[in-house]
Amino acid sequence: MNPLSDRINNLSTSQTLAMAALARELKAQGKDIISLSLGEPDFNTPDFVKEAAKKAIDENYSTYTPVEGYGELKEAICKKFKRDNDLDYKPSNIVVSTGAKQSLYNIAQVMLNEGDEVILPAPYWVSYFEIIKLSGGIPVEVPTSIDNDFKITAEQLEKAITPKTKMIWYSSPCNPSGSVYSREELTALAKVLEKYPNVYVVSDEIYEHINFSGTFCSIASIPGMLEKTITVNGVAKAFAMTGWRIGYIGAPEFIAKACTKIQGQVTSGANSIAQRATIAAVEADPKVLNYMVEAFHKRRDLVVGLIQEIPGLKINVPEGAFYVFPDVSSFFGKTLNGTKIENATDFSMYLLSQANVATVTGDAFGNPDCIRFSYATSEELLVEALRRIKEALA
Repeated sequence: MNPLSDRINNLSTSQTLAMAALARELKAQGKDIISLSLGEPDFNTPDFVKEAAKKAIDENYSTYTPVEGYGELKEAICKKFKRDNDLDYKPSNIVVSTGAKQSLYNIAQVMLNEGDEVILPAPYWVSYFEIIKLSGGIPVEVPTSIDNDFKITAEQLEKAITPKTKMIWYSSPCNPSGSVYSREELTALAKVLEKYPNVYVVSDEIYEHINFSGTFCSIASIPGMLEKTITVNGVAKAFAMTGWRIGYIGAPEFIAKACTKIQGQVTSGANSIAQRATIAAVEADPKVLNYMVEAFHKRRDLVVGLIQEIPGLKINVPEGAFYVFPDVSSFFGKTLNGTKIENATDFSMYLLSQANVATVTGDAFGNPDCIRFSYATSEELLVEALRRIKEALA
């Protein structure tokens, strides 16, 4: 008999983490693997953030923190929301957590009852589906098209809403597609949501600053949306602080209080030193990140250009994050070097075995026709990876 709970037995493993682990295992065996699977910047945390952490250690910030985060950090986050997003949050609207993933889990736990539906424009980040399912919700996938840059339309949203709909979750810039919603596109979605006062929005903006479109819009800044939106953000991606594990939300006060309540029973407050460092990060002018953004922009252009030279791969031009999400469905049903390719998972595993390049299947993101490449690595490795892929597919 299996003594484990149905809850854990029904939970899927993160396929991005699984592929990264497999790539590490193959490297340990001596194989020359280029991993394009993990969404992690290949830059170091900025020095001024590290100095703030060192100062916090010297000043003995070593005791328990408030469950919802240091007051100074919440004040700084409010100023950041106003400066970057034109959002008027008070400290009582802010909850700091151990990474944006915990923020999302908190939200699902406090908002969803058994059978509540959550609309997920597909592709979506891998953990959305499982977090919602784990919390008793029912993920409702709404397919989007590469021809529309993988964005849900107002018409699709309207059609997907039912009496059981409780929320819609999306990210912009999007992981895995790199899509960035414009103010006009979000306004159209907001007009639909006006008709449904009991439907809430989770806007995941963790890639906000890695954005090549020139503009960024938080849906909460659209009139009527602040009180029905939970804005999720953090410092992992833009500030290359993935291991520091700090995320945060801006939300209606009753939701923030509920998230604090559950966090108090599960993890309590986030790491004290990381919180002090995050104050320095969110107070900084986003222009300090330009060197990273420019590097990612250059790599995007490089990768898109190289993929366009590979017959059979269909690609759009993403406007943010550090991913490309090409459609590989033209290879389905074909046999490559003795390997039958039936789906994106087969294709991704083929690239790992034949090209020694680790990617992530689009199945993990709710799109079975695509695979995800992360270009958060050096230009030299990207050129070599795409050379290998082109050769393996020739």
